[in-house]
Amino acid sequence: MIHVCPTCDIRPALERLGIKKINNGASTGADWIETNGELLDSFASCDGRLIASVKQGSWDDYQTIMDKAQEAFKSWRMIPAPQRGDIVRQMGNEFRRHKEDLGRLVSYEMGKIYQEGLGEVQEMIDIADFAMGISRQLYGSTMHSERPRHRMYDQYHPLGVVGVITAFNFPVAVWAWNAMLALVTGNVVLWKPSSKVPLCSIAIHNIIADVLKRNNVPEGVTNLIIGSSKHFGDNMLADKRIPLISCTGSTAVGRRVGRIVGERLGRTLLELGGNNAIIISEKADQDMALMATVFGAVGTAGQRCTSTRRLIIHESVYEEFKEKLVNAYKQIRIGCPLDPQNIVGPLIDKPAVHAFQYAQEQLLKEGGKILTGGKVLEGKGFESGCYVEPVLAEAQNHYTIVQEETFAPILYLIKYKHLDEAIELHNAVPQGLSSAIFSSNLLEAERFLSHEGSDCGIANVNIGTSGAEIGGAFGGEKDTGGGRESGSDAWKTYMRRQTNTINYSSELPFAQGIKFVL
Repeated sequence: MIHVCPTCDIRPALERLGIKKINNGASTGADWIETNGELLDSFASCDGRLIASVKQGSWDDYQTIMDKAQEAFKSWRMIPAPQRGDIVRQMGNEFRRHKEDLGRLVSYEMGKIYQEGLGEVQEMIDIADFAMGISRQLYGSTMHSERPRHRMYDQYHPLGVVGVITAFNFPVAVWAWNAMLALVTGNVVLWKPSSKVPLCSIAIHNIIADVLKRNNVPEGVTNLIIGSSKHFGDNMLADKRIPLISCTGSTAVGRRVGRIVGERLGRTLLELGGNNAIIISEKADQDMALMATVFGAVGTAGQRCTSTRRLIIHESVYEEFKEKLVNAYKQIRIGCPLDPQNIVGPLIDKPAVHAFQYAQEQLLKEGGKILTGGKVLEGKGFESGCYVEPVLAEAQNHYTIVQEETFAPILYLIKYKHLDEAIELHNAVPQGLSSAIFSSNLLEAERFLSHEGSDCGIANVNIGTSGAEIGGAFGGEKDTGGGRESGSDAWKTYMRRQTNTINYSSELPFAQGIKFVL
C-alpha cells in the first residue's frame, strides 16, 4: 500500500538546531572554523529538495584541528574520569532536550522513518548514560607476583586522538557510540561524517557547544571535519597522530582503511557489512517471527548493517510462512518518512536504487524468483526517484548475489530440512554480523548459540537481527571486520593497557628464578 503525505516543513526544527542555509564544515568543539571549501549540498532523499549546504573543510583546516586536538588531549586526559563522565551526561541531557527536532532531521536528511529517527537519538541518550557509568568503572586487574614483596596490576590509559568515520545510515548514533566512550576514557575525538548526511553532524556540534562552554572544555576535545575524501581521506588514515580509527562502512571501504592504518601499525575498529539471517524453525512462534522479519528486512529501507537479508525456513512451515510474508508485504505503507503512517521511506540516493535493481536482475539470472515488490515508485510524492517496493524473493544460498550485501530492502527466502543444514547455510556467507533463530525448542536455541552454532558477533533467540541495545558490545566477525563498540567492555578499545609491577622490598629478585650477580 502506497501512501503519500503532504510535504513536511522542518524549517522550524532546522532553525532550533542551528542549521543555516550555508554552514561551516569544521569545528573544534564550541567554536567553528570559517571554512572556504567547495559547497557540499545536502538533499532530502524523500523529496529531493535542497536542505542546506556546507562549506567543506580543507587540509589546512584539518591541520588546525589536529594541532588543537593534540594540545587538548594533554589536559583532557588529566581530568578525573568521573568528571569527564559528568560532562558526557550533560551532553546526553541536551540530546534529550533536542530529541524531537534531531529525530526529524535524521529522518528528513537520511530517509529513515521518524520513529527510527527518534530511536537513533535515543541511542545517543542511552550511550551517554552508559558512558557516564563506565567513567567510574575503568577497572584493571591485580595479579599475584612470583617474587616476594612485589605487587602486579594492569591499568588502562587513553590513546590520544580517536578518529571516527561514520556512514550515512546512522548519521548520529554511531558517532555517539564511539565518542561518548572515547571521551570518558580520556581521549579527544575527530569526527568525519558521511558526505551524504552532513547536516546531522553540524546539528550535533551545535547541540553540545553549550555543554563544552559552561564546563570550560578546551578547544579540540570534540572535533568535526566535513569534506571529500580527496582532501583528507587516505591522508587522515595515514596520520600517525591518530592512534585509533573507528570506521563504519562497507567491507570494501574497511579493507582500505585496515590496510592504510595497518601499514603504520595503527589501530582500527571496523564495523562493516552484514548478510544477516533468521532461521525460522518448525517450532517457531510465527506471529513473533513475522513481526521481527518484516521490521528487520524493511526497517531503514534495508539500509542497516543488521538488516535481515536471508530467511532460512524449515520446509514443513515454508509455504505457510511465505504466504504470511507476502500478505504482510502487500500492506507495507511507503512514503514520506516523516508521515507516521508510513513504515518505509526512501533509499539514500539514485546509486542505491541502481544497486537495488541490479540485485534483482542478477537474482533472476541465477534462477531466483521474485515473489512481490521490486518496482521503483514514481509520481506525486515520489519525485526524488528513491522510493522502492521492498522485495521478497526465493533463492539459493550459494547464489553470488545472495552472498553479497545489497544495501536495500531485499529478503531472500531459503528452505532447509534439518537444523545442521540451517546452521551450515546460515554461516556460509563471508559476513558475520547479526543472526537469529525463532524456536520454542531449548535444544535448538542453545545449539544455535553454541560453538557449533552461529558464527556472528551477535546471535539472538526469538528476536530479530536488528535493533541491538547499547548495553551489549556491537560488532561482527569475518568480513564484518571484528570490531566491537558500544556496550559491555568495548571501552577497552579506546585505551592502551599497561602492566605494572612494584617492588616494595629492599632486594631485587628476578623472575623465573634467574640468578644474576655483578
